[in-house]
Amino acid sequence: MAKLRDQLRGVFGFPITPFRASDLSVDYAALEKNVALMSAHPFCAMVAAGGTGELYSLSVEEAIEVVRVAKATTKMPVVGGVGLNSPIACAMARGMEKAGADALLVLPPSYINAPVNGLMQYYADIGRATGLPLSIYSRDWAVFSPDMVARLADLVPTLEIWKDGQGNARTYQRIMAKLGDRLAWVGGLGDDCLPTYLACGVQAFTSSISNTSPKLALELARLGGLTTGKPADFAAITPLMNRFVHPIYAVREHVKGYEVSVMKYAMDLTGGGITGGPVRPPLEDVRPEHRATVQAIVADYQSAGY
Repeated sequence: MAKLRDQLRGVFGFPITPFRASDLSVDYAALEKNVALMSAHPFCAMVAAGGTGELYSLSVEEAIEVVRVAKATTKMPVVGGVGLNSPIACAMARGMEKAGADALLVLPPSYINAPVNGLMQYYADIGRATGLPLSIYSRDWAVFSPDMVARLADLVPTLEIWKDGQGNARTYQRIMAKLGDRLAWVGGLGDDCLPTYLACGVQAFTSSISNTSPKLALELARLGGLTTGKPADFAAITPLMNRFVHPIYAVREHVKGYEVSVMKYAMDLTGGGITGGPVRPPLEDVRPEHRATVQAIVADYQSAGY
């Protein structure tokens, strides 16, 4: 039977977790509707309770329920986000497996000064907790050398997918060269890094823009050859990046955590039945002085049919 990793080509949809403005509880009905709307588009998989889904702000029970709702709503593979520390991540993993998750996305542990051996044990513990394929998200302080990734692939038999969140093309190419086809390679830092990831040879990328403009995310994947098998058309990709991608990512750089806040605000502006809603602490909602810029960006998306 083909492994899940071989099916994951194109774009990962990355739904946010909507919260109610009244008490910041999870709005599961809004989540179900968001996922249903996103599922009308041919993403290769859906990531529930990931970084864009504010995993770090969810309880274990909430994270599992987010995955359960997503899985019950879509026919595409659902990848559940886990993290924080070994006991919590393992509890999430076991619950998500029962909820129907097809794979797990492992975020770095919350302790930022972990030694290499301890970091390896963290991933090994989560790998043993279920029989699900593992995708490791190398972001923030979870920085890996090619030798470390090879060691981890030997240590964790269920490791199938590597999601890069460092944006260091030099290192990522060396990792990919060392591991070859042992893992599926995914670009995970952001839509704005897609041209770099295409040059490295990824088979898919994760898209927060998928929340507001599935058509744009999928068009970038098509032009990048991820869904067609053709060479990337950088001449066609560049104007789309310059007009639609870079402006919204520029706003996201104003405040830490805006990678979620801006997308949620843009969702509420987009309409069409999708819900963004507020963020939970430790994030903050989009500040008044930045809202007009986001409004103008969303209006430009809509005028172009995205």
